[in-house]
Amino acid sequence: MEKNTFDAIVVGTGVSGGWAAKELTEKGLKTLVLDRGPMVQHLDYPTAMKAPWELPYGDEPTQEDLARWPKHTRPSFYGITQSTKHWFADDIDNPYEETKPFDWFRGYHVGGRSLMWGRQSYRFSQMDFEANGKEGVGADWPIRYDDLAPWYDHVEHFIGVSGNTDHLAQLPDGDFLPPMELNCVEKDFQGKLDSKFNRKLIIGRTANLSAPLKHDQSPQRGTCQYRNLCMRGCPFGGYFSSNSSTLPSAERTGNMTMVTNAIVYELIYDNEKGKATGVRVLDAETGKQTEYFARVIFMCASTFGTAHILMNSTSSRFPNGFGNDSGELGHNIMDHLFGTGARAMVDGHEDRYYSGRRPNGFYIPRYRNVGTDKQKYLRGFGFQGGAGRQDWTRLVQQEALGEELKRAAQEPGPWYVSMMGFGEMLPSHKNFVTLDRNHKDKYGLPVLNFDAAHQENEIMMGKAIIEDAMEMLTGAGYRNVNSFSMKANVGAGIHEMGTARMGRDPKTSVLNGWNQVHACKNVFVTDGSAMASSACQNPSLTYMALTARAANHAVEELKRGNL
Repeated sequence: MEKNTFDAIVVGTGVSGGWAAKELTEKGLKTLVLDRGPMVQHLDYPTAMKAPWELPYGDEPTQEDLARWPKHTRPSFYGITQSTKHWFADDIDNPYEETKPFDWFRGYHVGGRSLMWGRQSYRFSQMDFEANGKEGVGADWPIRYDDLAPWYDHVEHFIGVSGNTDHLAQLPDGDFLPPMELNCVEKDFQGKLDSKFNRKLIIGRTANLSAPLKHDQSPQRGTCQYRNLCMRGCPFGGYFSSNSSTLPSAERTGNMTMVTNAIVYELIYDNEKGKATGVRVLDAETGKQTEYFARVIFMCASTFGTAHILMNSTSSRFPNGFGNDSGELGHNIMDHLFGTGARAMVDGHEDRYYSGRRPNGFYIPRYRNVGTDKQKYLRGFGFQGGAGRQDWTRLVQQEALGEELKRAAQEPGPWYVSMMGFGEMLPSHKNFVTLDRNHKDKYGLPVLNFDAAHQENEIMMGKAIIEDAMEMLTGAGYRNVNSFSMKANVGAGIHEMGTARMGRDPKTSVLNGWNQVHACKNVFVTDGSAMASSACQNPSLTYMALTARAANHAVEELKRGNL
């Protein structure tokens, strides 16, 4: 027991777990970091430098891949290729059930989905933190923007976020590196949206280094090379991942112990002490079971990974799952509306092109239900998109051969612009996940069963996304304006959150305003589980800020003897 005892345990190594490891170790805590998958060190990215002709099958999935990842290869997803499939947990060894269809994409390795994320990094606003309370939806956030603002600063400064200062109340500015540049058609669209609709188009705010970091704590990281191959892993350290950023910082302290292939399946609760004392772990390779102990535990296993562990941790004190006095554990699943938008062709600008492959697009921040705008639905949506010139694939259907085809392929195609909406999903007790104890995975653990669907507010918003996208592209004077709508279940946005939400009242929430389990203050949950609402912005930056804030509080409470 002494050998397996630490000051702190962190479960998971994604964006939240990496930040918990960094903050706790830098504050002097001997910290055990557990990940259910294998080790991936920075630079261990096997396909990162491969040329297209070095990848088999044209980098497309094979029939064997489609059989192994049937849910990951649904139309809404883009990740299973020869260059990226090694990052994704398959659907055979890692099954789940669907009372209603749900798209759940996972990365079981050190770094988790911080290696594959889209890197869009936006703050939530005061409006987002107030909405639940003002509208009587879900649980009121127990914090406000001012509580999190200094931690947004802290995170942005360390990870490096490129972006422009835009002075928008609904999208607060941050501590930015220089913005990436919009191309000529995006600037044209920006001007027309401003003049005709009084709407803003900005360059995306992304955790790619457009310039050197403002600190010297990550010497292993270099600037973005504009290859746009981020999902393979970046040997240049050009974008933030746990592997390239927070975990190396934690390791340098000498206070981190990392154990991989360690599947945490249960929290240990001591009735006499009234607190959690550790975790039970299953070795993914040998099946050996081990117990580890600590004074404080950070759950950062991802929204559903954490929910699984908490629901599986039953005791006489918590017969319905750890910390589940409210009955809200596993409920209030949220994801962003995903998969609908519009595209158009743009005439002119044939003498213009762009440099490199920018790993970022434009962003149109939320404008619905902002200020004097009032809609039949609650909340709003933003658009992410980009403009470019068509490549040689436009010629596949053309009747051209030989020299004529080669000449045509050498010329850039016409300009196009495409944009897709990301809409806010309201929290609802009706959207939930449960443990199916009659169905086990290869490790003998119960699998999750999802029962979540978009409801009336999301359906109305989805129609508005298409209508607005069509209106803006048409109003800009572009041609061949067409909408698109792909089959996208809840989960397809890969922004799942809400299964152990924060709140002011223990009767309606699982966590307090410091991300502590109401009924067990030495357990902190700081991944997407904690979210009380989803806003319409990408949420990862908020997970990181919540984690840094909670880790600071945990250390202060330990010093006071309160944990």
